[in-house]
Amino acid sequence: MERHQRLIERISVLLEMIKFKLSIFALPFACIGAFLASGGFPQYTALLWIIVAMVGARTCAMGFNRIVDRRFDGENPRTSTRALPTGEVNLKEAWVMVILAAFIFFLACSRLNTLTLQLSPLALFSTLFYSYTKRFTSLCHLVLGVALAFSPLGGWVGISGSFTGYPWVLSLGVLFWVAGFDTIYGCLDADFDRDRGLYSLPARIGRKNAFRLASLFHVFAFFFFALTGYQAGLNIWYYVGLVLTAGALLYQHMLVRPGDLSRIHASFFSMNGFISVTLFAATWLSLMTLDG
Repeated sequence: MERHQRLIERISVLLEMIKFKLSIFALPFACIGAFLASGGFPQYTALLWIIVAMVGARTCAMGFNRIVDRRFDGENPRTSTRALPTGEVNLKEAWVMVILAAFIFFLACSRLNTLTLQLSPLALFSTLFYSYTKRFTSLCHLVLGVALAFSPLGGWVGISGSFTGYPWVLSLGVLFWVAGFDTIYGCLDADFDRDRGLYSLPARIGRKNAFRLASLFHVFAFFFFALTGYQAGLNIWYYVGLVLTAGALLYQHMLVRPGDLSRIHASFFSMNGFISVTLFAATWLSLMTLDG
């Protein structure tokens, strides 16, 4: 009993290290892709494997990020209490989690269809590659956006086994949505990144200009999400959700300012979860109420 309790405690520490609960950001977009491909609720087994694949990919990517950034995390006052720098989790445990999560991801993709499995190495590579981009480009936020833009595409391909009919503007919306909020979040480490020679938009162009650019990214995101509804032939319920999304994006930018980042966690965690879940719910409701 004691041995099992210790194992559960170790797993809990690992999941907290990668902020497992924040899988809610990307997962709804994978479900949007799946629901659009099905024209409604997908086949249960396929949807389950898509969810497993998404969780596996994110767990692998976050664990890998914590491993490759452990030295910088230890030097940064904001992140110095993370599990790897403090020794609460050792490197071997972290690698085991990453490898196991990658195996689960590929297994889930193999249970869907051939195209999903063929795309899986590229999708996972993009999420792992992001962890190195702050070492050489300030466009790292856009790279993260590209990685998460695979989410709705993966959901679509996981159901249809084809690219045919996929609303590519949906992935563009995800790309700019992610790039926008990651640019804002990067403002927390702007000074540290600049001192250590790391790259980010806030470190390069300053917090004020980074906020302006993040606002532009989010305008692009809203535009592409609106085009998604048009391209997919969704009804008024989708646009109701889109209006709520616009309100959340606006509120997100009202919560924080370049000179006051004290409420950034409320902006980052609460609003982003609200946006992804709202767009998914709006898509589902629209598909359920379409005529014919």
